[in-house]
Amino acid sequence: MTKALMVVTNNPKFKKIQRATGIWLKEATHFNKVMADNGIDVDYVSPKGGYVPLDPLSLGTDDMDATDWEYYLDDTFRNHHLAQSLTPADVNPKDYQVIYFVGGHGTITDFPQNTELAGLAETIYANGGIVSANCVGVCGLLPMRTEDGKRFVHGRKLTAFTNDEEALNGLTNDVEFLLEDELDKAGANFVKGTAFEPNVVVDDRLITGQNPNSATGVGEAIIKELLQ
Repeated sequence: MTKALMVVTNNPKFKKIQRATGIWLKEATHFNKVMADNGIDVDYVSPKGGYVPLDPLSLGTDDMDATDWEYYLDDTFRNHHLAQSLTPADVNPKDYQVIYFVGGHGTITDFPQNTELAGLAETIYANGGIVSANCVGVCGLLPMRTEDGKRFVHGRKLTAFTNDEEALNGLTNDVEFLLEDELDKAGANFVKGTAFEPNVVVDDRLITGQNPNSATGVGEAIIKELLQ
């Protein structure tokens, strides 16, 4: 049975400003639904395990659609996946064919230096699995290394939350770093689409999405890759 590991943040607050954050709900729910619709079981893992905060802005009336409400009102999603996420030590990466780093600004604090999460992704990829990430969650790829010690993203075609989108959010000076810039520094081939429009980039078994509206497309690209 194919299984997907969804990586989520434990961080409930921006580091530089007094503002709540966490995962962006749509990036978890829409991806999870694609997996469920295709018979793929999912587990949730976070740096510390346990509670997973939701960015309150992602719960706004204009941001939530039928899929978001379906999951938000689901006891398993709220009380198991988000309340009792696994720790990296709980996970055997050999059990998963897909790993997906869920976005939201909480991730910018606890993903970029997390070698435990990176190690799970490295093993899944080395075993022929798919590494995927969306929006700010792409920062989870920064600590990954190839088998010869090079940056995993170096020379790879990918996308993530752009500098333009961060500016439109009014957060350019409030985030710890601009992800597009960090990926450029790491040698990635950054592919930028229109702000807040779906944009999914596939580079072999690396699949990335630009913003929250790309989460469904990332999931669909994974299914297409699995069916090849």
